[in-house]
Amino acid sequence: RISPFLLNPWGGVKSEGPKLVPFFKSTCVYFVLWLPTSSPSWFSALIKCLPIFCLWLFMLAHGFSFLGAHSSARKILAGLIFSSLGDAFLIWQEDGYFSHGLLMFAISHILYSSAFGMKPLNPLAGLVIGAISAVSYALLYPYLSGPFTYLVGVYIALIGFMGWRAVAGLQLANDLWTWTKMSACLGAVLFMVSDLTIAVNKFCFPVPHSRAVIMATYYAAQMLIALSAVECQDVETARKMA
Repeated sequence: RISPFLLNPWGGVKSEGPKLVPFFKSTCVYFVLWLPTSSPSWFSALIKCLPIFCLWLFMLAHGFSFLGAHSSARKILAGLIFSSLGDAFLIWQEDGYFSHGLLMFAISHILYSSAFGMKPLNPLAGLVIGAISAVSYALLYPYLSGPFTYLVGVYIALIGFMGWRAVAGLQLANDLWTWTKMSACLGAVLFMVSDLTIAVNKFCFPVPHSRAVIMATYYAAQMLIALSAVECQDVETARKMA
């Protein structure tokens, strides 16, 4: 039997759209207010974290029974919680809290990697992501000093591993690819773009419009990763129908 995802591959995304309205509105609020980073405050931290809070609500809207039944959804919700803590620390990064934010996001990537799982293994994807990660670190290395020489290296390894696990799951021949795997893959790639932009802008040289690039790709990444989690209940339904 043909899977409903093959007949209407983006139907699930459309059904989730209304639940994402608060996320989109809070993201617009962030970009409209565009609070200066030179004067960090709890209000600016709230505005920055608000879209991620809305993604918490987006996942909780699927019910505690859903979260209880799907460990991957619980891990991604936990990853969103640690991400919001990382966002808050980065508001005060000039006061010495950059490494704290780095730690929070590192934990998020570990949780996301665990949620994506180790099957299929896809070693080729791992080699490609590994090569990209190695080149990125090699380019950043001359600009790093002190603890960041090691912290950035570990962080790149963790986000690279997360990216591998997300990309590895993308099987274009699979009739379920559009909903679950594509969201995870695009989200991971955008997360890597966002974090690489942060690193280049902080350690190497100013990137034009860096804040807009960083936050646009970051919010999109988190939304896609959240989407990839909540859809697993529909995948199970589709498998039973197949």
